[in-house]
Amino acid sequence: MVLCPECETNLDVEEEEVDEGEVISCPECGTDFEVVTTSPLELKAVEEGYVEEDEEEEESEDGDFS
Repeated sequence: MVLCPECETNLDVEEEEVDEGEVISCPECGTDFEVVTTSPLELKAVEEGYVEEDEEEEESEDGDFS
């Protein structure tokens, strides 16, 4: 059982099913957390303005190949 560091709600996350760098959202308070380590599971609050790597790459490509 993993508790939200902000509001202590059960996040219903299986430690074996998450990877480092994955972002988990608390359904109760809406805070996003990044998985820092998986064993033991350690979460860190994601700072505002955070963009996942995949989204960041898509945004930086403007489609201009000239």
